[in-house]
Amino acid sequence: MYEPIRIPDAVWDKDDVQKALTSRDIAKLFKVAQQWVGSSQSRIGIAIGMPQGRVSEIIHGHREVTSIEVLQRIADGLNMPSRARLRLGLAPRLEDSIESMSQLDRVGITQIFASQGEAAEEITARARDAKRIDLLVVRALGLIGLNESLLRPAVTAERREPLRLRVLLLDPDCEAAGIRAREIRESPASFCAGINLSIARLEELTGRPNVDVSVRKYSALPVWRCIRLDDVLYLSMFHPSSEGHQSSVYKLVAAQYNLLWTGFERQFDEVWQSSAVVI
Repeated sequence: MYEPIRIPDAVWDKDDVQKALTSRDIAKLFKVAQQWVGSSQSRIGIAIGMPQGRVSEIIHGHREVTSIEVLQRIADGLNMPSRARLRLGLAPRLEDSIESMSQLDRVGITQIFASQGEAAEEITARARDAKRIDLLVVRALGLIGLNESLLRPAVTAERREPLRLRVLLLDPDCEAAGIRAREIRESPASFCAGINLSIARLEELTGRPNVDVSVRKYSALPVWRCIRLDDVLYLSMFHPSSEGHQSSVYKLVAAQYNLLWTGFERQFDEVWQSSAVVI
């Protein structure tokens, strides 16, 4: 009774189930367990560590699930594969084999790195041949603002083909800059100085042949850190207590079913259009 509910694997690929995962419609997912496995409300509750009455409230629309911890318990109790967990907004199962992880291609994630350091060699190599680089960052010192930054050597090298470089930086004068500085325990003065330094260093790139540089400032509290190199996106998170380069890095590719790619591409374009022009 305490074992996970084993829903047939193919069910997770059905359109209505994928829609339920994307919208976090837990009532629908519980009904899937009832439909395909014949699980009772009590059986569902035991599998996910939830009282039967709570399961009933969710199924009948009287209660919603928003807690990540509860969503993880539900994913474990319903024995969700990694591709379903990702649609639900959770991390994939660590115990999945490399063969199983290849199914993540369905949502566009092809690889997961523990940090930017693990992805650095690949990012650097891809940047050398990129024709388009889009960055949604905070200060960009570690990416392009310093001589030893990850992407600067690739941008400043002699290029045979034109490169379009677009950089979104956090506005050093906005309220969110002060909030972010406090989150990482840095003084607002030094934090904002880093942003201004990157702007100055990006201005130095404007005269280089075959490099079209555009820079804008956004004012929202940063959450996602995006490095787009042509049709590959390296995505990480600005955690409240750590820098973006310390986060896990998800590699996304432009694929037929890639909702994540489409979403983050749209997010970048929306932020770009609403941000203040610097260069």
